[in-house]
Amino acid sequence: MASYTTIEDWKDVEDGYVVSVTIRQTEAEKYPSGWDYGLHLGEVGGDTILRYDNAHERTKGHERHIGDDVEIIQFPGMLTLYDCFKRDVEELTPVSWDWSE
Repeated sequence: MASYTTIEDWKDVEDGYVVSVTIRQTEAEKYPSGWDYGLHLGEVGGDTILRYDNAHERTKGHERHIGDDVEIIQFPGMLTLYDCFKRDVEELTPVSWDWSE
């Protein structure tokens, strides 16, 4: 059985928005990149605004969801991807998020 090491796992709700971050390092064959992640921005009790994930990495690769649209993206590395997500969230919401969770 593959092991997972949790790097980040938190959720924050501010002004009607929710940010949820899960980043785990793994050796699971399902994740050739060595990472299992979900980076989510949505409306409280509602729609997805933005999500980066690799839930189907072996078959589909890495994905960026904007609302209902999905695009396959190149994986630039976990730190760079996380920085892209944070920048996108700051641009898409009026909230000042505390990224030091």
